[in-house]
Amino acid sequence: MGLDPGERRTGVALSDAEGRLASPLLVLTHSSREKALAAIAELANRHKVQSIVVGLPKNMDGTEGPQAARARRLAQRLRERLGLEVVLVDERLSTFAAEEALAHLRPARRRERLDAAAAAIILQGYLDTLAAGGSGARQ
Repeated sequence: MGLDPGERRTGVALSDAEGRLASPLLVLTHSSREKALAAIAELANRHKVQSIVVGLPKNMDGTEGPQAARARRLAQRLRERLGLEVVLVDERLSTFAAEEALAHLRPARRRERLDAAAAAIILQGYLDTLAAGGSGARQ
């Protein structure tokens, strides 16, 4: 499972059973961190997820700000709650790539799918790194 976490929305993506292809699943809209955590946990259980990839938002110079700290806290809480491997990966430019991929859609339709598409791009990057024999750019 791949996640593109935000303050009000979290994009969710899943890979196929072989772990080769990531696809957008949905966008969770949440009013609190606890509700977001509960919804992610329910999806992970329902889809029998084995590991979770969380996008780590870094600044273009590689530094981390408040959003990265929130992503790190989410990853830790998911590890504790689910007992699964949770990997943080650099998500720089994932939203830009998602916007490019969805450019053919009307703006309203694009907005509703953007976060899930970004989650799929984050997850696909991780899967591609694993397939190439890499460590998955863990943070």
